[in-house]
Amino acid sequence: MAKRENDSFSIEDLMQLFIKENKLTKGMQKIKIEETWHKMMGQGVATHTTSVKLQNKTLVIQLNSSVLREELSYGKDKIIKMMNEEIGEEIISKLMLI
Repeated sequence: MAKRENDSFSIEDLMQLFIKENKLTKGMQKIKIEETWHKMMGQGVATHTTSVKLQNKTLVIQLNSSVLREELSYGKDKIIKMMNEEIGEEIISKLMLI
């Protein structure tokens, strides 16, 4: 019978190790970014959002309302800062609203 190690790990540590070993980091970031967008922007903006993508540190948001797109364009820097703070990493450096 194999000897057990007495090292204990938290579930969070094990999940992060699993994600890293299986090269799932980018996919998990994309999911987290989409969830963060909907959470931070609220139901009103979420209903007009058709796509949320991360491409090379650029967050690409597709909206079906030109009025909302114009309104959000005034606060791009604030949105980037808030999203990065919520995610906990400097993942986003540019925001494109299309």
